[in-house]
Amino acid sequence: MNLSTDTISVLKNFSDINQNILIKPGNKVQTISTMKNILAEAEITEKFDSEFAIYDLPEFLRSVELFETPELKFNGGSNVTIADSKTKQAVKYFFADKSVIVAPKKQINMPDKYVTFTLKKDLFAKLMKGATTLNLPDIAVKGDGSKIKIVATDKKNKSSNEYSLDVGETDKKFTAFFKAENFKQVVDDYDVAISEQKISHFVNRNKSVQYWIALEPDSEF
Repeated sequence: MNLSTDTISVLKNFSDINQNILIKPGNKVQTISTMKNILAEAEITEKFDSEFAIYDLPEFLRSVELFETPELKFNGGSNVTIADSKTKQAVKYFFADKSVIVAPKKQINMPDKYVTFTLKKDLFAKLMKGATTLNLPDIAVKGDGSKIKIVATDKKNKSSNEYSLDVGETDKKFTAFFKAENFKQVVDDYDVAISEQKISHFVNRNKSVQYWIALEPDSEF
């Protein structure tokens, strides 16, 4: 098996959410943060035949990148050989016991959508740059009965600097808070849905990747 560039990119992104992962048979991969407040799922081009667990996903990906044209050969459920037929090099990489892996237990059924909007890639990139530049720990999606704004802020500081962007229209008033550190999505175009049950859903418009991210308890609807 060869892992495509897109699949490696997905796994790198997932390793930012959780360093370990449980891969199940099929062409879907999932991960969940250790705090259980971020869940991500992607459909990939490869299809895995068996279940296996990787304890240190960044290390596994670095092992794959040791080779120009890596080929993976799965040796039962215990390990995988990563090799390059051109250079005759190989790595034998052992899987972890799945009991030590933090993995999703069930699929999330998104509750009723309270508000929806589209977050364009360029605006997403500007938002994250603004949050980083101003060292702002929180992100708020706010509706004032007219516009939807997404704001990087520090909600504990009343005199905080803020970076805001208009992202849509609404007839509702609400404030949905996130921790900026929980925005682990690949920067891209997303259809976003937010529920009063304090869960959000980000669906990538260009790739088969989606994220569910918990809102902070002080969100108001």
